[in-house]
Formats: sequence, C-alpha cells, structure tokens
Amino acid sequence: MFNGLETHPNNLWKLSDARSRSISPENPTGEVAGGAKAEADPKGPARELGLGWKCRPCIWVKPGETLVLADIQDQGAIQSMWCAGTIGRDFVLRIYWDDNEQPSVECPLSDFFATPFAFMDPAVPTKGPFAQISSMMVAVNPNRGMNCFWEMPFRKRCYMTLENIHPSRDQVIYYQINYALTDVPDDAAYFHAQFRRQNPLPYGEVYTIVDGIEGQGHYVGTVMGWGINNNGWWGEGEIKFYMDGDDAFPTICGTGTEDYFGGAFNWDVDGQYRTYTTPYMGMHQVLAPDGLYQSQHRHAMYRWHVVDPIRFRNDLKVTIQALGWRDEGRFYPGTHDISSVAFWYQAQPAKQFPPYPSRNEVEIV
Repeated sequence: MFNGLETHPNNLWKLSDARSRSISPENPTGEVAGGAKAEADPKGPARELGLGWKCRPCIWVKPGETLVLADIQDQGAIQSMWCAGTIGRDFVLRIYWDDNEQPSVECPLSDFFATPFAFMDPAVPTKGPFAQISSMMVAVNPNRGMNCFWEMPFRKRCYMTLENIHPSRDQVIYYQINYALTDVPDDAAYFHAQFRRQNPLPYGEVYTIVDGIEGQGHYVGTVMGWGINNNGWWGEGEIKFYMDGDDAFPTICGTGTEDYFGGAFNWDVDGQYRTYTTPYMGMHQVLAPDGLYQSQHRHAMYRWHVVDPIRFRNDLKVTIQALGWRDEGRFYPGTHDISSVAFWYQAQPAKQFPPYPSRNEVEIV
C-alpha cells in the first residue's frame, strides 16, 4: 500500500493508509477530534459564541520561554508548515528527530523561511519590509504568511520548539504543522537546517555556510542574507562544495554569487538590481540605503537543490567567497555582514551543531 509520502501531481490518485494530522494552537497535540476545544476567553472575540468557535488561534510566548510546537511520538513525516505573527530573529526554531538530544534544525524562524531581514515589532506584527517568495519549497505571502513544504521523515518522534530570546518582549505565533503518520522507508534521510552569521566577515577570509557534516546524505538548499559594507559590485565570490575527503580543492565550484542563485551580470537591469522569485532560486529582496538610518545595501537570496541535490557519501563542507572590485581590475575581499541557512538530508540525525550565536550576534544592525 502506498505510504502517502513523496506526493506529486502524478500520484495524487493513489489511496493510502497514511493518517493525516495537524497541529495548531487549536489542536496543540494533533490528537483525533482534538481541535477547537479551547475555552473562550471571557474578554476575547469569541466570548459570546463559546466553545468550538475561534478561541485560540495563536500563542503568546514570554521572554526566555520555549514553546513546544509539536511532540509527535510515532513514525511519519512533516509535510508542510505555516506560521505568522512575530516573524524575526528573536524566535529560534529547533527540531529534534527520534531520540536525538541535539537539534537537527536550529535557526531563526525568519531565516528558515528565507526572510533574513524580517524586522518585526511584537506590538505591530505587520511592521517591516515585506518580500514575496513564490518557490517550490518556501512561499511567503501577504502579509508575512510563511509556508514551507520540506518533507521531513521521522521514525520515532518529532519534537519541535520555538524559543523567544528577546529579553523583555512577549512574541506572538500563529502556526499550522501538517503531517502524516505512516510507514517510513529504510532509505529515508533526516532533514537538517543550520544557521550561521558573520558580521563582519574578516578581510581575506572565506565564509563557511556549513561544515562538519558526516555520513551519507544530500545538500538541498541555501538561504543567504548579505549586507554590503563597501561600494561597487560585491558578488564575484564562488561557492564551493568540498565532499568525501576533498582537501584544498573542491569537487564542485561555482563561478560567482549571482550565478549560483540563478542570475547573471550583477542582477543589473538598466542600472538597478532586479529582484526575482522562481520555483528553485531567487534574489527576492533588496533593501537600499535611504540617506538616513538605512545605510547599507542588503540582499536576500535562496537556491533549492530539488532537481539537482548535491549528494555526498562521507562528509560535506560548503563555503562562499565575498569578492568585489578594486581599481585596475583587481578583486577586493569584502568584509560584509553575511548570514546563511544550509538545508540538507543525512542518514542519521546530526550529532552536534556549533554553539548557537547570542542574540547580539544574530541581530540586524
């Protein structure tokens, strides 16, 4: 019998014994017939309607508090996620697979959805720059409806949390986590996502997107936020994939930053950066200096390796250079504000990530 995973337009007609479930503030455990059981707040909008109406669409998370988004003790796969509310770097998303004590996903909520520059104020959830994303794996829709469609199998347990690292502000989250309980095949790998940031990147150094990956797997995506700290074009740097024992030289080497994200020639159309969002790649946001407090150019980009995953057997490291131009046609190693999220699947849950940066180290300044 079809297990209900890996669905696509050509197999939607197949019947399956998979059991569909969904977790939200209205059904926080995903239990059968467990939705819409919250009592109406005597002062809330449903106070005259009562049980079964819209009584708990969101959750407020206090400073320093960690909310358990999901604790699924079974086998199956996450199939899609939606969230809205206080979307920014003060929310940290973590996902743990099976009995692993280390998270396999650890990154700011905003960056997970390819929106590194989502400045948000808990008092005004619609504040800040908005950029549409219309891709296969992530969609960001008005007004900051965050969606992802990464399929994430688990064999024993999925434990998902959201930590509020803001020192003094409550933050609000609306969410829906859709999943299937079903048999998971032996060749199913575990989903991973890891955040990094350097501000600034030291002169002459190469930015590391991810390293220390061990075992068999495949790399499936990159999100980057890039704040520019010098004049002129900044994206001549090459991305490099070191795999399976590569030392000084990589097996896969790109030709430039905008080339890796599917563009060309500086994204320059008639003297202006031209944004775009496509199924597998995009440079979807440019924040330009405004002559006052917004002093730097900032760019948000994504690249999904869905039809061309980077497969490795033993190990993987991914780096990218920051290169601009000096006079006389010479490269300039940039000292930019660079952040990234690496997405990959591997045979076993990750053993250890680097220590998660402090709030000051992730803040957009």
